[in-house]
Amino acid sequence: MARHRERRRGSGHDEEDGNERWLLSYADMMTLLVALFMVLFSISSVNTSKYEGLQRSLKDAFSGRVLPGGTSVASAGGAATDNRVIAPPRSTSPQPQLGGRADAGTKAQLAAQAQTEAESFRRLKRQIDAFAVKTGIAGQVSTRVSREGLHIRVLTDKLLFDSGSAAPKAASFRLLAKLGSILAAERRHRVIVEGHTDSVPISSTQFPSNWELSAARASAVVRAMLQAGVEPDRLTASGRADRAAVTANDTPAGRQLNRRVEMLLPREAALTSDPVPDAASTTPAPITAGDPDLTHPLGTRIVPLPATEAHP
Repeated sequence: MARHRERRRGSGHDEEDGNERWLLSYADMMTLLVALFMVLFSISSVNTSKYEGLQRSLKDAFSGRVLPGGTSVASAGGAATDNRVIAPPRSTSPQPQLGGRADAGTKAQLAAQAQTEAESFRRLKRQIDAFAVKTGIAGQVSTRVSREGLHIRVLTDKLLFDSGSAAPKAASFRLLAKLGSILAAERRHRVIVEGHTDSVPISSTQFPSNWELSAARASAVVRAMLQAGVEPDRLTASGRADRAAVTANDTPAGRQLNRRVEMLLPREAALTSDPVPDAASTTPAPITAGDPDLTHPLGTRIVPLPATEAHP
C-alpha cells in the first residue's frame, strides 16, 4: 500500500510540471515584445536640434525674411503682392560678347598671329629658293605657301636617290643639310615628310612595293633632318607610294614629277583670308622652244632632266 501511494504521489508531480511548460513560451514571447517596443521607441525619438532647425527655417520662409513683401503669408493671407523686380545674381565668369569689342579684339589678335606666321613662312621660302637658285637646283626644288602651311617639294631623280634606292646620293648631302639647318633654326612648326613614287611597280627583296620604297625615302630625309639639328618631336615620316600623284604617269616627264619628297610645315594660326603669294612663285620662267608644256603644281616652272627613264 505504501509503495502504491508513493507511485501516485510521483505521477501527480510529473503532471504538475508538464502543465507549467507553457510558461517558457510565454516568457520568450514577452521578452521579444519588450525588445520590439524598445526598438520602436528608439526609432520614434525626435532629434530636437534638427526639429528646431526645421522650425526656424519654416518660420523664416513664411515671415517675409526670405521672400520680399515685408509681411508674412500667414498674417497677410497671401493677398499682398510685391511689384519690385528681383535682379538675378551677377555672374563672375566672363560672358562672350558677340559682335562687341571682345569679339573684334579676338579677330584682330588671330589676324595678327596669322600674319606673323605667314611672314615667317615667306622668310623660310625665300631662304630655300635663294639656296636652290645659287646651287643650280631650282628646277628640282620648289616651295609654296598655302592655307595648309609651307610646302617644300624636291624631285628625287639624280638629286636625292638612285632608281629603286632609298639611300641619299652624295649630291643631296648639301641640300639636306641646308634644309635641315633652316628648319632647325625655325624651332616652331612640325615637319611632315612624305615620300612619293610613280606608278611603275617595284618588287625587290628590300622593297616589295612602292609603299616600302616611299616610306624608306621619307625616313632617310627625316634622318638627315635629325643630323642637321631638327628636334625629333617635330618630325613625322610617311610613305604615299603613287597615291598622291601631281600629274599623270602616262609619260616619262610626268612620272619624273611624281617621283618626289614633300615636306610640309603646317599652320598653327587660323587664316582669316587667303595667303598672298610671293611674286617669285607667280612669275614662271621663260619657256624655250621645244620645252614640254609642264608647269610645276607648286607654281614654278619645272625643267625636266634629260629624257632617261628611271625607276620609281
